[in-house]
Amino acid sequence: MNWQVRWKGLPDRVVAALAERGWAGRGHRPRLQDPERRRSAHLFGLHAESLAVLVLRLKGYSILERRYAVSGGEIDLIARRGGVVAFVEVKARGDMDAAASAISATKRRRIARAARVWIARNPWAMSLVLRGDAVFVAPRRLPRHAPCAYRLEID
Repeated sequence: MNWQVRWKGLPDRVVAALAERGWAGRGHRPRLQDPERRRSAHLFGLHAESLAVLVLRLKGYSILERRYAVSGGEIDLIARRGGVVAFVEVKARGDMDAAASAISATKRRRIARAARVWIARNPWAMSLVLRGDAVFVAPRRLPRHAPCAYRLEID
C-alpha cells in the first residue's frame, strides 16, 4: 500500500509508526488514508446516524433534516418536538466515553454556522427553543441522547 504521510516536523520514527498503522494527515489530528478503513468508518457513522434517528423518533421527535450542510458547517440531524428544535450532533466512537468527549469547540462553531443559515431559511423556528443536542453511539451499547449537550451560539 502507498501511505502518504504529510506530517512535517515529526521525528521519522513517529511518522513511520503512524504509517504502519495506516494513519496519515496533517495538523494535530491524524487522518485515515487506507480506503477500506475509511469506508468502514463512514459506514459506521451512517449506521450511527440511523440509530440516532430511531432513538429520537421513539422519543417523539420528528426529523426535519438529515446531513444538513452549508458552506463552512454541517449538522447531522435537525429534529423537532413540541416547541423545541434540536440541532443534533451524532458521535460514534469505540466506547461511550470517547463519543461523549468528541464534540470540540471547532465542531460547535461549525454547527452554529450551519444552524444560523438553517434558521435564516426557516424563520418560523425563531419563536421556538433552539438547542444543541447530541446522540452518542458505541458498538454493543444502546445509543444515548443528551439534550443540551453543548451550548448553541447562534447570536
